[in-house]
Amino acid sequence: MTTDGRIVWEWRTWVHLEPERYPIVNLQDARAEWTHANAVVELPDGNVMLSFRQTSTVVIVDRRSGTIVWQLGPPLLNNQHAPSPLANGNILIFDNGTHRGPLPYSRVIEIDPATREVVWSYEETPPLALFSPIMSNAQRLWNGNTMITEGISGRLFEVTPQGEVVWEYVNPYFSGPTARDQQNAVCRAYRYPQEHIARVMKRAGVDTGDAELLCPTGA
Repeated sequence: MTTDGRIVWEWRTWVHLEPERYPIVNLQDARAEWTHANAVVELPDGNVMLSFRQTSTVVIVDRRSGTIVWQLGPPLLNNQHAPSPLANGNILIFDNGTHRGPLPYSRVIEIDPATREVVWSYEETPPLALFSPIMSNAQRLWNGNTMITEGISGRLFEVTPQGEVVWEYVNPYFSGPTARDQQNAVCRAYRYPQEHIARVMKRAGVDTGDAELLCPTGA
């Protein structure tokens, strides 16, 4: 859509996907909806990458023709979220593993789209120590580390390429309609470099010196 509300491009799942080829993978998932698209990313070449939770599938759609030109699905993926393209051409995915058995666990995987193979992954020991059945994301940082949001528990942490946790934060704020429903979940979180914050503040007319207070050097 344009900023004035005009639709200039659209893509509909029921036009381009066949339910028999893209079924709801896990019997435990509700049938109230079919694909449950939870992410849309515009790629550098103008094509669009989509994530479908219920079918445990990530696809790339050719913007001109509407056809699917690449896809990755089960059993490698299980109710995944937030695929993101990396500078090296690979794709980073938070693989929730909602119904992965016999004990479910989550992981973060980096996929080489040419081979569809996992070239890097982060899992915890025991695997169940990292588990978010819904939400969540991962972000590859400019220092080579990966920031991970374990959504359901409100846990944000940063790991090195070798899997060492170097920073961790757990959301201390709980909310919910009743005491029984209180939770500190975080859908997604992103880290921004200091120069990006300073640039945005400058455009907004805010003293850029305040950026150092918000994001100290090295933070």
